[in-house]
Amino acid sequence: MDQVLGQVLRNAVWERLDMLSDLATRADAQSLVSVARSELPRLTEGWRAMLQAHEPDERGDCPTCSTRWHRCKAPCSVWQVAHEHLVAGGLAPQQTAATQDHRRESRRRVPGQSRVSAAETTGRHALVNPRRPAITA
Repeated sequence: MDQVLGQVLRNAVWERLDMLSDLATRADAQSLVSVARSELPRLTEGWRAMLQAHEPDERGDCPTCSTRWHRCKAPCSVWQVAHEHLVAGGLAPQQTAATQDHRRESRRRVPGQSRVSAAETTGRHALVNPRRPAITA
């Protein structure tokens, strides 16, 4: 059951990120300002909470990434990704829409799950999407 709930959580987060990316590339200026005002504070607080969990301890280890047998020195991969996307990201080349679509599809594939066609959906639901795998219990 935990695996199903975990997949539900992950799919909901990926769906939200996809929606925000689509808005950023397709929305008009007035909609972008509205979305930016509501979503940027939420996104920055989310980054802060995640990074706080990965703050190095007094030994310089990441307490979240470290285990009893393997210590992970700071900066851990979470801090590295944060720096890459929040600080150095402006220097990186932009991805094409095809590359983004391919990444969206590949990260959602779960072995043993079948795709749902548009005709099979009974309503708008974050977990039933013709482009995403269906969640089955």
